Amino acid sequence: MIVPSAFYRPLALGAPAPLRERPVKVERMIHFVPPHVEKIRARAGKLASEVDVVLGNLEDAVPADAKEAARAGFIEMAKANEFGQTGLWIRMNALDSPWALDDVIEIVGAVGDKLDVIMLPKVEGSWDVHYLDRLLAQLEARHALTRPIQIHAILETAQGVMNVEEIARSSPRMHGMSLGPADLAASRRMKTTRVGGGHPGYGVLTDKQGDEARAFYQQDLWHYTIAKMVDACAANDIKPFYGPFGDFSDSDACEAQFRNSFLLGCVGAWTLHPSQVEIAKRVFSPDVEEVKFAKRIVDAMPDGTGAVMLDGKMQDDATWKQAKVIVDLAKQIAEREPELAAAYGL
Repeated sequence: MIVPSAFYRPLALGAPAPLRERPVKVERMIHFVPPHVEKIRARAGKLASEVDVVLGNLEDAVPADAKEAARAGFIEMAKANEFGQTGLWIRMNALDSPWALDDVIEIVGAVGDKLDVIMLPKVEGSWDVHYLDRLLAQLEARHALTRPIQIHAILETAQGVMNVEEIARSSPRMHGMSLGPADLAASRRMKTTRVGGGHPGYGVLTDKQGDEARAFYQQDLWHYTIAKMVDACAANDIKPFYGPFGDFSDSDACEAQFRNSFLLGCVGAWTLHPSQVEIAKRVFSPDVEEVKFAKRIVDAMPDGTGAVMLDGKMQDDATWKQAKVIVDLAKQIAEREPELAAAYGL
């Protein structure tokens, strides 16, 4: 644990000061791109106008003999494009892999001024975040970067879930967390090979009533973990995300899983296939009526002080802060999506 007096202290001489308030950014989907595939890499500029976050995936799904090509491809992609308001992330290789150190050193050195977030896989405790935190500070100082790169942890092991609260508060670089269901299932010895979603064998029977047939209702394998992650993130003012949904052919199930996580408190999800992007937009975009009401609060309290009555309910500085976040997010969405801009009245 870092003591409070040192929490916001830069970890290297010349490194930028850690963020005290995280920027309000729309991150409804984290869209995974394999940067070693040239034809996909070439579409990065167009993709940046369609998604909220472009993530260069260097870890799972990249063969061992393509790891260096993926790293070089990401650097090329980052240099060749301007991403504007779209976030640029990487998922680096795990810290115990032979590629992790070069992932960080080479990418921060080459395009650290464009990189927003490093997604760190298989985080098991605060020690993993502390290591990357210090390394990033040293590299930021070396390359004279002016803003800190944030860290996003993936919960993929039983130990990581057990330590989720300390991970969430481990560093001011913490951006958020994502559920990693496939590796977590293996770590827990769960009896499923599905990547996200429910399982037909995991459910409950209705109570027995005479000789009537008993209905069986499929349940969500990930409810406990998502709820625990959301609590840890909310308590530390970082963002929780649903991870991947692996069945690209079942858009209805994908939408149901995204919506369940949204209702539990997640702000976005991973998209591994283009068909999932529109689903994430539909699920995680602020509700139209909610935006309109939030705008009324902001308009009624321009400086965020005092209290007003709207529709018979008191609104004060606390609700103004909530409303301001919603309006700011809606404005960012409105800049790129004309239909929602019209619906929001922005």
